Amino acid sequence: MLNQLSDLDLRLIRVFLSVLDAGGISAAQTTLNVSQSTISTQLATLETRLGFRLCERGRAGFRLTPRGEQFALSSRRLIENIDHFCLNARQIGRKLAGKLQLGLIGHAAISANARLSQAIARFRARDEAVTLSLAVLAPGQLEEEVINGRLDLGIGYFWHRLPNLEYVPLYSEHQVAYCAAGHPLFGQAGNLSRAAVAEYDWVWRSYPLPEADGADGGFAPARVTALADNMEAVAVLLLSGRHLGFLPEHFAAPLVEQGLLAPLHPTMLCYDVTLHMVLRRQSSRGEVLQAFLDDLVAAHQGGAQLDRP
Repeated sequence: MLNQLSDLDLRLIRVFLSVLDAGGISAAQTTLNVSQSTISTQLATLETRLGFRLCERGRAGFRLTPRGEQFALSSRRLIENIDHFCLNARQIGRKLAGKLQLGLIGHAAISANARLSQAIARFRARDEAVTLSLAVLAPGQLEEEVINGRLDLGIGYFWHRLPNLEYVPLYSEHQVAYCAAGHPLFGQAGNLSRAAVAEYDWVWRSYPLPEADGADGGFAPARVTALADNMEAVAVLLLSGRHLGFLPEHFAAPLVEQGLLAPLHPTMLCYDVTLHMVLRRQSSRGEVLQAFLDDLVAAHQGGAQLDRP
């Protein structure tokens, strides 16, 4: 019976799992780079150490015994725990270790995502062993996840300011009003006045847009007949030819090139929004998060200012 686990036992267990994964002793020869007779001997040694038979092997083929099936499950848990222990041991000696959980809104401008990628590249160049996770969420979800601690940092558009969160401006996004090819105004698009478009059906965001309301004295269409909380939904409603609405210029550009959308008046019916990174207010930040913040600010070339606590 196996009372203590030795290095030999671990090697034999790994051989057993390799045979199991390969589907038999013959198939495992290539993986283990040893002969079939050597593998059979190693399995027999392990069975002797355990005091029970693990598998039936021979001309009839390879199959686990009931005890072998139980031992296979225990063996996999053992190897996973060993691998996890080794990973943790390696991380202890690294300068940065832990996890970093980031969230962002979908379909950001290519240049903005490029800067985020640059920040990640800078961070990965550090002496670190950090598990990085990245989620794409709606703005309201980003704030909620940051507050609950499930995200360390969120990047998106936020129309209010929660007192327990810190908002740091990163970059601006230009929004323009569009109509689709099937809309009655499509042939006149490009130089339409606010009065000319105000009485048509509009799609509006389901959350407040203070930038749109404040642009050039504000613009509030009389007929808002559809609401959407993301740009993909706005685009769907616009392409129906039944609504007018605002989209980020970078997002709409491919649709304009295809002749599917046209700006109503690109210099008058437009506004800019500032996208922020949001994180919890606290007296001190972990070294992992602070290091990434430094890299994110550097990637935006001073576009954001975030002092160390």
